[in-house]
Amino acid sequence: MSNSKSPKLPNTAYAVLGILSMGDGFSGYEIRKWAETLRFFYWSPAQSQIYAELRRLAKLGLATSEEIPQEGKPDKRVYQITDAGRETFRTWINNQPLEPIVMKHSLALRLFFGQEAEEGRLEELLIQFIAEIKEGLAQLYIVEEFMEHHPQFSHQSLVALWGQNFYKAELATAEEVLARLREKN
Repeated sequence: MSNSKSPKLPNTAYAVLGILSMGDGFSGYEIRKWAETLRFFYWSPAQSQIYAELRRLAKLGLATSEEIPQEGKPDKRVYQITDAGRETFRTWINNQPLEPIVMKHSLALRLFFGQEAEEGRLEELLIQFIAEIKEGLAQLYIVEEFMEHHPQFSHQSLVALWGQNFYKAELATAEEVLARLREKN
């Protein structure tokens, strides 16, 4: 399918490559404009962003950290929320408006740039995705059943229910997209 010597890149790099594949050349500004359309179905925070946020929270006094020594391994840093951090969190959860929904979907990203896909590859990916969704859905039913019998997980069981409905919608959508893709080929 692909050259095994190709470097493994983050999806963001592949998105830029996909944008570049759509024309004869784009400026950085143009790539950024095209990338803005991707926000409707894809985004990935970098791990470095997570660590930057932890440093910021500690600096603001919303979290503390402690280095924990480990034998045979490098020491690890453990972070904890402070009272000020908990209050800040509660203010957010109770008072801040919801942000717009952003779909992050690796398969949708590949479909968007499907003109560069090898023959049959998108169909393979959709079939694989459908199988993974069915497995995830089965696991969510087990999780919800467990949580329903434990009152301390009442809110988490609601998320499991949400996940089930999300996965059902994903399954129906993937099956429809696969059918349409097969019609085109």
